[in-house]
Amino acid sequence: MDAVTFLTKLQKFIRENYQNIGDAMISGTVDNMEKYKYMLGQANAYQTIQQEISNLLNEKEQKNDDGNVIDLGNTKNKPRS
Repeated sequence: MDAVTFLTKLQKFIRENYQNIGDAMISGTVDNMEKYKYMLGQANAYQTIQQEISNLLNEKEQKNDDGNVIDLGNTKNKPRS
């Protein structure tokens, strides 16, 4: 299994757990403030991890890009048609 596949599967796992936490909080199964704060902390951790994985995947995509650059020349002094 390559790194991208692993990270994609990890993202799916994190999204599902984040959704489960949200569903539990919305449905009213949280019966005390301590449990609520714990679940809120988990949700924040999942969001942070998800963002870091996305950043890693975006950097990998940018590095694999061919990097084609189009030279438009000096557009300030170019006459308009």
